[in-house]
Amino acid sequence: MTADHYDLIVLGSGSAARDGAGKAAREFGARVALVEHRRWGGSCPNVACRPTKAYVVAAELVHDVREHAAERGIDLRDPTVDLARTRTWKDSLRRDQQSWVQVLTEADYGVVPGTASFVDAQTVLVGERELSGDKILVATGGRTAVPPIPGINGVAWLDHVTALELDEVPESLLIVGAGPVGLEFGQIFARFGSRVTIVNSGPQIAARADREAASALQAALEAEGIEVVLNGGVDSLASSSNGGVEAKLGDRVVEVSHVLLASGRLPNIEELSPETIGLKVGRGGIAVDDRMRTNITGIWAAGDVATGPLLTPIAQYQARIAVEDMFSDGSRRADYSVLPTAIFTDPELGGIGLSEAEASEQGHDFDVVTHPSPAVTRAQYAGARHGIFKIVFDRDSRRVLGVHVVSRGASDIVGCLAPALKLGVTVDDLAYMHHVYPSYSEGLKAAAEKALKTSTSAAKS
Repeated sequence: MTADHYDLIVLGSGSAARDGAGKAAREFGARVALVEHRRWGGSCPNVACRPTKAYVVAAELVHDVREHAAERGIDLRDPTVDLARTRTWKDSLRRDQQSWVQVLTEADYGVVPGTASFVDAQTVLVGERELSGDKILVATGGRTAVPPIPGINGVAWLDHVTALELDEVPESLLIVGAGPVGLEFGQIFARFGSRVTIVNSGPQIAARADREAASALQAALEAEGIEVVLNGGVDSLASSSNGGVEAKLGDRVVEVSHVLLASGRLPNIEELSPETIGLKVGRGGIAVDDRMRTNITGIWAAGDVATGPLLTPIAQYQARIAVEDMFSDGSRRADYSVLPTAIFTDPELGGIGLSEAEASEQGHDFDVVTHPSPAVTRAQYAGARHGIFKIVFDRDSRRVLGVHVVSRGASDIVGCLAPALKLGVTVDDLAYMHHVYPSYSEGLKAAAEKALKTSTSAAKS
């Protein structure tokens, strides 16, 4: 069998795959093949980031009409959600599969449908077709992890993909996991009308977030009627007599109409037959170095299939580093030290840099200042009752170590701070900066000004 030859074979067609393919073709003139076996365009535009945020926007609108329309002199009936119509609107924002194939074909990629498996370090088999490449980028993404709960195989469960295809709002919903997916979907469906319980095995929601910020978000969710169970798990699941699901949570049994799994992700590796070439795979995915190189010469990995943060912009970032290493001098290295993240609940939880716990673990002599989000004028317009602006800074140099925000607009605030933290911004810089009034970012300045007062008081004493 004669293999079709390419400069670069990209396995997958998601965020990492498309960014890597585009950079290789555009900047280095590479002949590129894209291999995809499930969903052209990958998860983010089809079943994750984009459609989920459409539901976030719809849920926020329902909430604001229900909670604030009357007080603002707007006479509207109590809103209800026709989920089938909401789904239709959500789907209208997505590119269909035929359009994806057309776009990728017009970009002059070799567009190859099917499941790839390694023949050797430069060859993959897709169906009965062999492709060979000087270089290979593995960007096959990930999928929902199914926790080993007794009885789980006997009940129908949802994940972030199938939950987006429902035509009716669940009467009640048990969500397993309190990370970004669980929290966002929990609030979405609570605002749509579901009775929601979120169960988390750890001591706080949003495990990677600053603890104080996570507590502020939890208070906001609980104020909307969402039950949050921490330090617990689901002991068992079983079908109930009325077609729902019975979940045993410690010493209580909760009956719900639906269960949604949101307790982790698994990399899509198995179908590649990595053992054929000795590709090293760890717990978090394919093992890579800071240039996205695997242990096999000529093979790189990026995105959710590789070790590292599981974020769409990180997938793109990693793919660009990999392609520069393939075709250029390889001088760029992956650096996650200043990484803005956000959970798109309402209020949003945004963070960048070190949490208070991380600063302590790393031995920093640090201080903390906070400002309540409800004290910010712009937040008062939205009726905010919960939230925080928090700055963690080095006591001696005054350099900002981390910023954590629970507020509407938190994602924009922490995202814009990335260059500042990278360049060594101090808490005094934030205190003395100009700000827009009324804006959510005012809370950042208000928190920083408290550090000035602390510094002045310390100097006088």
